Amino acid sequence: MELQNDLYLRALRREKTERTPVWLMRQAGRYLPEYRKVRAQAGDFMTLASTPEMACEVTIQPLERFPLDAAIIFSDILTIPDAMGLGLYFETGEGPKFKNPISNAKQIADLPVPEADDLQYVMDAIALTTKTLNGRVPLIGFSGSPWTLLTYMIENGGSKTYAKSKALLYKTPELAHQLLDKLTQSIIKYLIGQIQSGASAVQVFDSWGGVLSPTDFQQFSLQYMQQIVTGLKAAGFGDTPIILFSKGANQSLTALSQTGCHALGVDWTIDIGKAQELTGNRVALQGNLDPATLYAPDAFIDTAVKKVIDEFGDQPGHVFNLGHGMQPDMQPEKVAVLVDAVRKHSTRKHEA
Repeated sequence: MELQNDLYLRALRREKTERTPVWLMRQAGRYLPEYRKVRAQAGDFMTLASTPEMACEVTIQPLERFPLDAAIIFSDILTIPDAMGLGLYFETGEGPKFKNPISNAKQIADLPVPEADDLQYVMDAIALTTKTLNGRVPLIGFSGSPWTLLTYMIENGGSKTYAKSKALLYKTPELAHQLLDKLTQSIIKYLIGQIQSGASAVQVFDSWGGVLSPTDFQQFSLQYMQQIVTGLKAAGFGDTPIILFSKGANQSLTALSQTGCHALGVDWTIDIGKAQELTGNRVALQGNLDPATLYAPDAFIDTAVKKVIDEFGDQPGHVFNLGHGMQPDMQPEKVAVLVDAVRKHSTRKHEA
């Protein structure tokens, strides 16, 4: 299917673009009243995420409001642990939980490696959304990283200290590697299924990479993301752009840029110009405005957007995004201000 707007894919391949493309993490979510309406109809999060028609509807909602350059499939990073039999559910006000969290070696040994069709509802949602978009913009597929999925499976949700996860790494590293290896195999199959179903690019969310020391990051996170990139290429899907986003792992940006991925997500705790230096223009960069900027007055948002665009400079390979996701209490009107500012300032830059 020919895309009417391929700016995003061209930027990921570091080709020249007329302006900087923009999309936002969690752009389909609770800050939109139309999302909350569908979420209420679904009754619970997993029903929404696992019903292709609903997932398609909320994926496309932000594009109806804002001239964004990509859609990202509405799903969750914990679909793979759920398919492994952990029993994902969402506790009101507490986030994700598992009925069967990992607590011993036998559980890890017994974990299956899901096939793509074990997550058929995600593939169906991608196929339906691709068909519904009809070439309007690219659709992004995604997965959590092996390390990030491990933390949720061990901690049974989010954590402030990651004590159980790090205890696994330090006390029984062989068990950690066994689990990470199974997750890596699953993620490769999952992302291949997403590409085959219609995803034009795929992103790996390493949300908790930054809680590891540089040495541990290399051993327990980076090497497995490297295996995912290598695995997708070996399977013949190397032309599909692969984005790695490791939040808080700025000390490892150089190593991340050497994995063979097409692009890196960059959080807001580093200047994007410095990120360019560290990555040596090997990859495109996606980011990196502090999401909290959207609480500011419109003029402040406009200036902050311009600063990121100016700092990146005139070379190709920038996708504008936040340094993390939208928050539920943000105002949709502020997203409009941000998107307009990206279009205004980056078009002028490329014309200059």
